[in-house]
Amino acid sequence: MNELDERKLKILQSIIRNYLETGEPVGSRTISKFTDLNLSSATIRNEMADLEELGYIVQPHTSAGRIPSDKGYRLYVDTMMEIKDQEVEDAKSILIEKADRMESMLEQMTRMLAANTNYAALATTPTSRTRKVKFIQLTEVDETQLLAIIVIEGNIVKNKIITTQLQVERETILKLNILLNTFLQGLNLSEINLDLIQQIKQNSEGFGSVVNDVLDAIAQAISEEDKIRVYSSGATNILKYPELTDRDKISDLLYTLEEKKELAELMTKDTSERNEIQVYIGNETTMESMKDCAVVTATYELEDGVYGKIGIVGPKRMDYERVVAALQTIRNQLDDLYKQ
Repeated sequence: MNELDERKLKILQSIIRNYLETGEPVGSRTISKFTDLNLSSATIRNEMADLEELGYIVQPHTSAGRIPSDKGYRLYVDTMMEIKDQEVEDAKSILIEKADRMESMLEQMTRMLAANTNYAALATTPTSRTRKVKFIQLTEVDETQLLAIIVIEGNIVKNKIITTQLQVERETILKLNILLNTFLQGLNLSEINLDLIQQIKQNSEGFGSVVNDVLDAIAQAISEEDKIRVYSSGATNILKYPELTDRDKISDLLYTLEEKKELAELMTKDTSERNEIQVYIGNETTMESMKDCAVVTATYELEDGVYGKIGIVGPKRMDYERVVAALQTIRNQLDDLYKQ
């Protein structure tokens, strides 16, 4: 790597990325459009000649562009892996720290809301349905097993063991890593369509089943992160309001507040109305146990469109002005605390 300056390295990376996408030898004119180096075709040809002399690219036949050699692939992968390995380690520590901090904050916020309003308070964990793939790394475990490390937006790291019917050579694993990252980096699930999958498989050297397993692992990783957890506090505050303490109804209401599944569904409604206050009165909640209640929710949004909700449950005669003010304050505090 020391024998290549930054310009040669960028040109090599451009050749490899372009070749992976097209499968065609890459010429100097293509590179001049593909990089941000603002170099002439003549200068790029000279640099490509140096890269060829050093063994990083080869010319398959006269008057053709260049394609990466195994040495070029190796440098590209090693450089990428060195950066990404550090990102994975950083992501793990950030994830643990932020997850612990967020859980603690949500618990504190719900207790504070319940105490300040004398109603029941709720909060959901932040989530995003448009998480993007940041990085994929395949590593050999044994002759028939690969470890897929998948990093998705929000610095979420997931591992999955993939069993293959065929032995995957080390060089093939390296090329699959480049292929998968070239095509999938920066995409969310909705953007990974059939045409794209077909392109990846066509370039996967007969290992389309591995590609399928990696895509399944990505979908699973994203769906797991989209599962909503609900924190609650102050359920017993409901007992202070006579209209909610009917003997035949109170047990169902308390069960709803403690069981939380239906609350999670309610709290994730109307997610398109971000940062807006939502008010559900009586039957608008669609829950029989809460037909005598009102629910007010507010959305808090973190970086990269990751968001969650906080809410208050009380009688229909709740102090709406006070509740809305409390939710707005807590929402702002959550945003400020999370980004510190």
